[in-house]
Amino acid sequence: MDMDRRGFLECMAWVGTGVVWTAAGGVLSSRTLAQAAETPAGGDFGFVQISDTHIGFKGEANKDVAATLGEAIARINALPTRPAFVLHTGDLTHAQKPGAFDAVAEMLKSVKTERVFYVPGENDVFLDGGKDYLARYGKGTVGGKGWQSFDHRGVHFVGLVNVESYKAKGLGSLGAEQLEWLEDDVRKLSSSTPVVVFTHVPLWAVYAKWGWATDDSEQALGYLKRFGSVTVLNGHIHQVLQKVEGNVAFHTAMSTAFPQPAPGSAPSPGPLKVGDDRVRTLLGLREVRYIQGRGPLAVVDSTLA
Repeated sequence: MDMDRRGFLECMAWVGTGVVWTAAGGVLSSRTLAQAAETPAGGDFGFVQISDTHIGFKGEANKDVAATLGEAIARINALPTRPAFVLHTGDLTHAQKPGAFDAVAEMLKSVKTERVFYVPGENDVFLDGGKDYLARYGKGTVGGKGWQSFDHRGVHFVGLVNVESYKAKGLGSLGAEQLEWLEDDVRKLSSSTPVVVFTHVPLWAVYAKWGWATDDSEQALGYLKRFGSVTVLNGHIHQVLQKVEGNVAFHTAMSTAFPQPAPGSAPSPGPLKVGDDRVRTLLGLREVRYIQGRGPLAVVDSTLA
């Protein structure tokens, strides 16, 4: 079911600010970035999520998406503690424009981190079925198909691909083969292992009429019910929304390229033109911190403003 208006307004309450969100007992609590800065850094590690860089886009909503990606990279490189890695949750390019993959790869070389992990967005695969994307980023993934998992300091990370048939179905879809792999991948884990899932299209029904949902997400989430802490990170909708269902905390991310309208507030999704003085308040990045033994992950969303 799509999110109702009340739920949407609750989720949007802190959008546009930098906020640390912590989920405990199914309840979200928050601190502003200013408050978080007063807390000693500590912790085991942190990582950064960026999304929807859309290199190749030249519309009115942002005439220089490379510049705003550069600003996001500068923010990452200015963090007081270097992130262990960066997760890019898709739409690296805008419709696979010629040279766009090369351009985004060159820019991300300057990020001060050990590695960048990727999952594709629909803009990265629909022209050629993902051949170019997988030739660049499929190495080391399961069967070269793009989905993957890895462990870092006690946290299990799972990258899922839900855009392979997006244009045909109008929704994200994982497919039977990937779901079978996911079930097997998490079977060996202790239920106390924190799990982070990253993908492009939301795994909860933000607004299915616009394709802001994944048709077989319930099956995937069923394999994660036994874990005490599950964090799901996605892009695609270009705005921050949060939701908690039992042990699962969902977080959608801002784009570094252009905003999109709130669910149902326009005839259709797409690049949203706002005033030049507002655009950077709607673009941004996310830092996630994990402190061993301290429960849920702390998620900090900050804008480019």
